[in-house]
Parts: sequence; C-alpha cells; structure tokens
Amino acid sequence: MNVAIITAAGKGTRLKSNISKQFLNIYGKPILAHTISIFQKTQKIDEIYISVPHGYVESCQKDIIDKYSFSKVKGLVVGGSHRQESVYNVLIRIPSTSKIVLIHDGVRPIITPDEIEMTINRLIKDHDVDNGVRGIILAAPARETIKRINDDTTIDATIPRENVWHAQTPQTFFYTDILEAHRKAAKEGFIGTDDSSLVERMGWKVSVARGRHENIKITTPIDLFLAELMISKNGKT
Repeated sequence: MNVAIITAAGKGTRLKSNISKQFLNIYGKPILAHTISIFQKTQKIDEIYISVPHGYVESCQKDIIDKYSFSKVKGLVVGGSHRQESVYNVLIRIPSTSKIVLIHDGVRPIITPDEIEMTINRLIKDHDVDNGVRGIILAAPARETIKRINDDTTIDATIPRENVWHAQTPQTFFYTDILEAHRKAAKEGFIGTDDSSLVERMGWKVSVARGRHENIKITTPIDLFLAELMISKNGKT
C-alpha cells in the first residue's frame, strides 16, 4: 500500500497572515485542498494522512475533507513543534501494512500525478538496481551562481551550480526505512532540514529525480502570487 503524508501543521508567519498559509484560498479553495486533490486523483496513492495544527482537526475535516469529498484521506493527526515531529506523529499512526510513503508539503499545490507516480516507480527501480537506495526526492537544478559565505558575509567559495539542486517534495521512501530513520533521529535529538537528511544519516542512499522549478513551496507573498498564476494557467480554478 502506498501512503501519502501531507504536512500542513505549520503557521506560515512569513506570509504575514492571520490565517495559516495552508488554509488561505486560491480561487475560493484552500491551498491545502488544491494539494490534496492531486494526491486524491493519483492512482498509485491508496491512502492520505495529514498533519494539522492543534485545534484545526475538526474544521479541516468539515471544511476541506468532507466538503471536497477526499475519500482517500484516512486520518488527520495533530502536528508537533516542528515539521519533523509532525511527520513522525503521522508515521507512527499509519497502517503497518504500508509499503511506500510519500511525504509532501501541504503548500506545494503545483505537483502533478505523473510526478508523484514517477517517484514511486523510480524508488522501486533504483532499489532493484542498488538495494542501498532507500529513498528518492524531487529536486530542481540551481539556475544561478551559488556562493558560500563567511560569518562576515564575505565570499568563502563559489560552488559549481551543476552540483547544486534545490530539494522539493514529494520525498518518497520505503515505510520501514523512513520510520526507522525518524525513530533514530528522535532518540538522538537530531533535527534535519528535510526527511531525506534523516535517511542519509542512516548510511543509505537517496536518489534525485529532476523536478520542475514550478513545483514551488508557498512561503512568501510572491510565492502565493506565482501559485495563483500557475493554477489559473493550468485550468485548476
């Protein structure tokens, strides 16, 4: 069984809104609902679980899950104090029969079913070739020159941009592996920048599949503006 975990427990303070960013509307529909709808229509996704902020379970169920008839959503789980804890809270509650788990940001509504299924197919294929591969992420190559700077903001080095990719979601793993990686991180008090970093520190390999730069995470007002343009262009209004 393939399970999607959608993270939607953040506050999104950089958007300077009184409403958590995942619940802001684009064309009259919450961003989170736009995101869920893509996973709902993806054939290889069997169940969906969502992390939500404390106090939002009832309203999210009524105003999003029930309203838009998201039948694949099987559970809403209260998130933790940070994203990693929120993902772990969901991981320990999904069925033990889960085989592959995809973890996706609730505020990345420009993802497509083809991209979602591609990560599943690539994980299986890459693992068959090399059983050290335990995960795969979408990422987009850097377009601009990357500088590493010192504490005084002077340049320490120029990093070849062909070796630098911007990590995106979904990030896709075998269930037992990502659960073990999260458990180890929780036990040791390690907080990574994304889920793949937890798998990497286990000594396992994570493959990268080329994604689109359009698969943005809505974090700032300009991101919201761009997402509105792309959703309108794609006829998702």
